Amino acid sequence: MHVLILGGTTESRALAARLQEPGAATVRVTSSLAGRVAAPRLPAGEVRIGGFGGVEGLVEWVRAHAVDALIDATHPFAENISFNAARAAATAHVPLLALRRPGWVPAAGDDWHQVASLEEAARTLNGLGRGHLPGRSPWGRVFLTTGRMGLAAFADCPQWFLVRSVDAPEPPMPARTEVLLDRGPFTLEGERELLARHAVDVLVTKDSGGAATAPKLQAAREAGVPVVVVRRPPVPEGVRVATTVEEAAAWVRGRAGA
Repeated sequence: MHVLILGGTTESRALAARLQEPGAATVRVTSSLAGRVAAPRLPAGEVRIGGFGGVEGLVEWVRAHAVDALIDATHPFAENISFNAARAAATAHVPLLALRRPGWVPAAGDDWHQVASLEEAARTLNGLGRGHLPGRSPWGRVFLTTGRMGLAAFADCPQWFLVRSVDAPEPPMPARTEVLLDRGPFTLEGERELLARHAVDVLVTKDSGGAATAPKLQAAREAGVPVVVVRRPPVPEGVRVATTVEEAAAWVRGRAGA
């Protein structure tokens, strides 16, 4: 059985490893990475890097490589590839499963402001922060953790930004920006120190879910820092969803006759 995993996430790497454990049903695994990160963490098994060229390209690849099942284990905000996967699976007549880690939920003491897009997040910043306090920037200081893509939405914002990403971002971006190149998982102690050292007024994040980057939310809660949370897009209609690696592995093994 040949399984194509559209990956790049912690869960996709864990699933690729799980499907190739000794004693498991015979499964050939190919993981496809978008190639947006210069030095990605490679999963077990076969790996291809780069896009497919849209729905038609993905259908062609699935057919040419005799793919028996497709798993969309991309980032929860990789909306385009998710919809392409749904259309390609229907066209090629292969089963599709979406592996999505659960989203974050606010806890007692959180000051969350949920928005639908990065553009709305940028507009929301004007009413937040503590810029009125002595020694503070008049517009506040923002810790932006939405990745290097999409910074154009904040390009006209007057706030000071700390942008954290794996690879260096490119313009357009806010005029007052400091870039921090780093890769999770992050620790609570480290996030506390980061917020304090940079006098952060507001945290902006996408609802990516998972534990690797969640400590920033607790650090913000403890510091009384408001959090602007961009809601994740929905999974394409009709696509089955697994929320854990174990559930996804069981789905594959059931089809492989384990």
